[in-house]
Amino acid sequence: MTSNKIENSPTAKINALSDSFKHVLERGQQYVDLLDQLAQTDDAEDLLAAAEKLAEQDLHNAFIDFPQHYQAADYCMLFMGRLLEMHNVTSVTVDENGQHEFVAIIAPLEDTSFKFVVSDNGEAAFTEQTQQQPLFYMNLKQRLFQFNNRALVNYFIVYALKKHSDLELRDAIKPLIEFANELADDLNFTINLGILNTANDQRFKLREPNLQLTVIDRLFVKTGETDYMLMNLPQNSGAELLLDQGIKFDLSFDPDDYSQEWAFQVKDPGEQVSFFDILLHYTMVRQWYLADRDALAVRSDQLIIADDEDADDDQSAATIPPEPTEEVMSTTAVDEESEEDADNDSEAVTDEEATEQKKHDEDD
Repeated sequence: MTSNKIENSPTAKINALSDSFKHVLERGQQYVDLLDQLAQTDDAEDLLAAAEKLAEQDLHNAFIDFPQHYQAADYCMLFMGRLLEMHNVTSVTVDENGQHEFVAIIAPLEDTSFKFVVSDNGEAAFTEQTQQQPLFYMNLKQRLFQFNNRALVNYFIVYALKKHSDLELRDAIKPLIEFANELADDLNFTINLGILNTANDQRFKLREPNLQLTVIDRLFVKTGETDYMLMNLPQNSGAELLLDQGIKFDLSFDPDDYSQEWAFQVKDPGEQVSFFDILLHYTMVRQWYLADRDALAVRSDQLIIADDEDADDDQSAATIPPEPTEEVMSTTAVDEESEEDADNDSEAVTDEEATEQKKHDEDD
């Protein structure tokens, strides 16, 4: 009897089926144990380990069909929900939608949902579903997290501010900042808060190396209609806008630095105000910024997520898209015609993201 006949005999097939069942049952038990760990642990490291292993699970089997199970994006969302729950953050609700996907609702933004989109390299993009804006990126294995400056402006400043007050949007962004800080404090993640950073020494460098001074002149003109004062900085190195409550908003370069790169800086007594807050709360600054956004776009340092030299070629939809070359946007403070233009431009950004997201160049 040949080995081929033995391998194709009924006994061999039964043994193969039996081995397959044993293997599936073993993996199924591991899967259940990880689910229990994800749902029940109060230890952040155990929570991360469970989410990471579940995201890598492959339950496909030629003989056995597993009952309903979830995808990597769902485990990322459950991980986020549990970590926030462990820190008593109740403004984010994680639930299952009709497509058996876990999504988040953030109070008071009940009109939209958020879900993760995971790329092949494990990078998870927390994506707002109305405008398809990826607000932040996270990699569990490499413990990296960063906000997407451009998406924050596109969604909150350009789109959501038409439907919600600045205070409501400030409340909505808080749990996302808390989540980032929890990742850093509990799990030693490297995080990049981008334009949400409130440190007084944080400088937000512009994407374009040169700045036409006429842009600052336009801010001077706008301040003439308000009680705020815009002052020239020493050595003609830029300007400083004096706002209320001791807040100072600078656009300047370091005259002692050969590169003389222009950057924004926010300084306030309690280090509680970010560049994002300035755009959100001050209509004058917001209108000025959006009108010249091509010139004033912020460049961000990158948290590179790559396993090898070819990773850049393999980036998928979860990577940070580049700044559009043309973008004229508006907010609630502008007239209806300008708002209509803003909607069209916001849609254009979304279309470009769908085709350009293989690049990892995050610009506001």
